[in-house]
Amino acid sequence: MRAVLLSVVATMLALHGHSEAMRIGTETIAANSAAGPVFEIDFSNPEAIPAHWTLTMDADGRGHFHSARGAARGDGSLVTETANIDRDVRLSAAFVERVFQTARHQKLFSGGCESHLKVAFQGVKKLTYTGPEGQGSCAYNYSKDKEVQALGDSLIAVAGTIVEGARLEMLLQHDRLGLDREMEYLAEAAGERHAQQIGAIREILERIADDPAVMDRVRKRAKLLLASADE
Repeated sequence: MRAVLLSVVATMLALHGHSEAMRIGTETIAANSAAGPVFEIDFSNPEAIPAHWTLTMDADGRGHFHSARGAARGDGSLVTETANIDRDVRLSAAFVERVFQTARHQKLFSGGCESHLKVAFQGVKKLTYTGPEGQGSCAYNYSKDKEVQALGDSLIAVAGTIVEGARLEMLLQHDRLGLDREMEYLAEAAGERHAQQIGAIREILERIADDPAVMDRVRKRAKLLLASADE
């Protein structure tokens, strides 16, 4: 993707603070899920921004997203910068059902995911399932299994949406004019399915749509995105 995941530069926070916040967020999901299933994707690519992120979810659609910038250099074009992200998110029932169905169809990822083909490095995706049926995980750069590859692509698109939401928050606060280009990009990305689960950033889109200080076409795009958001 344009790399929405490459479009965010971190305002550095203390390493201990990030680790503790990530631990608390993951523990919250686990506690809320009780004995229910939990899925997590852990993405890592030192050349990407952010270089590392995790998305954890339970079967009810409650999720937690954490990202850490890493050491990759940005393109120098950003007017504002967002901090590393650590927040709860809500995902649609249909999307979550697909994730958990895939995990079970893949025998809880116990069979391995990596193709071992010589392809360009796209980032390591580690998929982990924990639930009443057991626990399993696999990690891959590229998978020959179309179902696994499609799941990973969708989860990356969801992460892109969450990162873009954080970017929009910063622009709304510091550069309202910059929202025009960013919202145009987000609308295009959503139309091409490179940004998924727009409902995960519903709050910032509602703020933009309701802000009279934001230009009309930006507010209209926000309303259109909200109208098409996954329920």
